[in-house]
Amino acid sequence: MKLAEMEVKDFAAVLASDAPAPGGGSVAGLEGALGAALTSMVTALTVGKKKYADVQEQAEKTGEKARALKDRFVEIMDRDTETFNILSAAFAMPKATDEEKAARSAKIQEGLKLCTKVPYETMELCAEGIDLVAASVGKFNASAASDLGVAALSLKAGMLSAWLNVLINIGSIKDKVFAEEYRAKGEKLLQHALKTADDCYQAVLTSLE
Repeated sequence: MKLAEMEVKDFAAVLASDAPAPGGGSVAGLEGALGAALTSMVTALTVGKKKYADVQEQAEKTGEKARALKDRFVEIMDRDTETFNILSAAFAMPKATDEEKAARSAKIQEGLKLCTKVPYETMELCAEGIDLVAASVGKFNASAASDLGVAALSLKAGMLSAWLNVLINIGSIKDKVFAEEYRAKGEKLLQHALKTADDCYQAVLTSLE
């Protein structure tokens, strides 16, 4: 069964077990999905309200993008676990001969690269989601202010969670060009997205105080 099709209690139970997957990577995807869903919720509570007539078009467009993003996050939850299983299978390959050791090592390196690319994609999605939150600040139904703040926090958590998963994999990758490429790209995403998320949260917090 796909993770997204599980009941919350069942997903939490599997997560709490000694099974190595799903783990932090899938949770990063879930955090992103929750943030995107909350962003959509805020726009849905804004669309159709006379008080916010001047931001209707933007709210509709933002909501549409947030819902599409939510679906991509849901999909990546399972893909993260699938790539981890590929890596686990590589570690389980035989290593009795030099040939077997070489084949096993190559597959492990392939698996590590896959397990780097998926959380990096999660980071990209989180950055997109944070930008959607930023576009909504000051242009949404004020009664949903706390929800928009939680969206920013959820997407930030997803971003940082995915980054940890990038780091743990590139640390074991022998292809240093690949490793440094993903480190640099990840750090660039963080630099923009984390500040934006913090600014969104602070704007919401200030509006509530």
